[in-house]
Amino acid sequence: MSKRFSLRDYQESMLGRMEVATATSQADARLGVEVGGRNWLVELSDTAEVLPVPAIASVPLTHSWFCGVANVRGNLLSVVDLQAFGGEGAQLLTPLSRILPIHPRILPHAALLVGRMQGIKHLADMTVQEAQAMDAPVWCGAQYCDAGGQVWRELDIKRLAIEPAFLQAGIIA
Repeated sequence: MSKRFSLRDYQESMLGRMEVATATSQADARLGVEVGGRNWLVELSDTAEVLPVPAIASVPLTHSWFCGVANVRGNLLSVVDLQAFGGEGAQLLTPLSRILPIHPRILPHAALLVGRMQGIKHLADMTVQEAQAMDAPVWCGAQYCDAGGQVWRELDIKRLAIEPAFLQAGIIA
């Protein structure tokens, strides 16, 4: 005799499995960006959106890594060159360059300038590397290696946003 099977139970089981799979894939999804030739992973919930680089008005008496302010849909955003902030010189602007507005719950009216987007990456497809270098900034998270051998480092925007040097764009005389 065949075992009786309830279509309703089967559908509920499949729905539950799909919800778990969706939650898992969202939890390990990161936005891949390139900054100064290095690959970074950014948590999707830490950014508001990805935008082409708008016109940026320079601001006097600020550090070289502070690009200036940009008007995005009537809101002024402070734009920070992440490559220059990391001490590696100014980011070369190309048509692929983008700004990542930081989610307002973390730091309102702020954005990061990045070299280009690398798409959505999943941590499940990568392997964790050895511990980070001792001299790495606190906003540098874990390091990963993808199947192609490329190295990726997590950019902890929450830690970056509370870093005193990051919050002090003005040059103190």
